[in-house]
Amino acid sequence: MTEDKKIVVHADVDLEDLIPGFLENKCKEIVEIESLLASGDYETVQRLGHSMKGAGGGYGFDKITDIGMHIEQAAKEKNAAEIASQLEALSRYLDCVEVVYD
Repeated sequence: MTEDKKIVVHADVDLEDLIPGFLENKCKEIVEIESLLASGDYETVQRLGHSMKGAGGGYGFDKITDIGMHIEQAAKEKNAAEIASQLEALSRYLDCVEVVYD
């Protein structure tokens, strides 16, 4: 199961300075949400999912918006398995995404 297939995202050249930090923050949020999940802090997980949902599309990352929506909903339901599944999907996505600025 090798997933080295690149996912190309086209982004506005004006966002070129911001996107690397945005993507780096998503990597940090994976670790943060895993920690919050371990401590049962679904409220903060829900807030982070909501924030992810709102920010993804603004940078051109619709998949991040979709994952954020699922994390937010799963946190409302206190569904740890679904949150973990979405974090895995986000991790795979971040590993494969390639940004093209135009």
